[in-house]
Amino acid sequence: MSQQKLTPSTVLLLTVPPLLWAGNAVVGRLVRGAVPPMTLNLLRWTIALLVLLPIAWPLLRAPGTLAGVRARWRRYALLGLLGIGMYNSLQYLALRSSTPINVTLVASGVPVWMMLVGRLFYGVAVRPWQVAGAVLSIAGVLVVLCRGDADALLGLRLAAGDLFMILATIAWSFYSWMLLQPKDDPALRANWAAFLAAQVGFGILWSGAFSGVEWTLGAARIAWSPLLLAALCFVGIGPAVLAYAMWGAGIRRGGPGLGSFFMNLTPLFAALLSSAFLGEPPHAYHALAFGLIVAGIVVSARR
Repeated sequence: MSQQKLTPSTVLLLTVPPLLWAGNAVVGRLVRGAVPPMTLNLLRWTIALLVLLPIAWPLLRAPGTLAGVRARWRRYALLGLLGIGMYNSLQYLALRSSTPINVTLVASGVPVWMMLVGRLFYGVAVRPWQVAGAVLSIAGVLVVLCRGDADALLGLRLAAGDLFMILATIAWSFYSWMLLQPKDDPALRANWAAFLAAQVGFGILWSGAFSGVEWTLGAARIAWSPLLLAALCFVGIGPAVLAYAMWGAGIRRGGPGLGSFFMNLTPLFAALLSSAFLGEPPHAYHALAFGLIVAGIVVSARR
């Protein structure tokens, strides 16, 4: 993969997605009382698929592409479960009892889970500096979980939202490792819209099943309003489609190593947006946690 010089356009491509993902967390928190979390995820990705299909359909309707998706349907079903169905549903579930700042900071620990999943399930060797980086990142996540109170570590009790977000990051780690496996048709993989649409199609089936269980268990009804409609349009188009397209273009220009640093802008954007729209200002321990997580990723990214 060729990497270009860090230009203003590359910076823009890698900065907007973290801003949109932070906005996704803030909007999920904002509408938590208007729509159940599994239903929110289903509606979000349904809108995303409607946006993706006109772009992806010319390739998806090709006989060879459809045959390839059908032949590997188990792979796409699992990608849809982990990356579309589980990760996003668990994130929205976490936001019912946790703040966007906490959720995005816990999610920033995903390189640690990536390392563990890679070692345990894919046989990827772990280097000493990666272990050091993992320790720093775990320390950052623990700072979030104990809310900056060192004494609280002795009697640490995970809040429901924190636990859901940890499960979400584990699901995302498995999803990410699956994406790294060269098992897709090259033409499909080269077309971001078609590749995402193939995953979203299966992910919507999982999300629909989760929503059915949610409603069977007595989830509150949807409180439709102009605010909710605007929120659904935002999460279905911005963080899902636009962010994915820009992120892919930015990674192709700057490389995944550079992208990991921009990824850690998400908690900072979440703190700013939470303060502006939710009245949930950041605390000193959030800055400490962010510093530890970024330091962990910088150390683990050594060559």
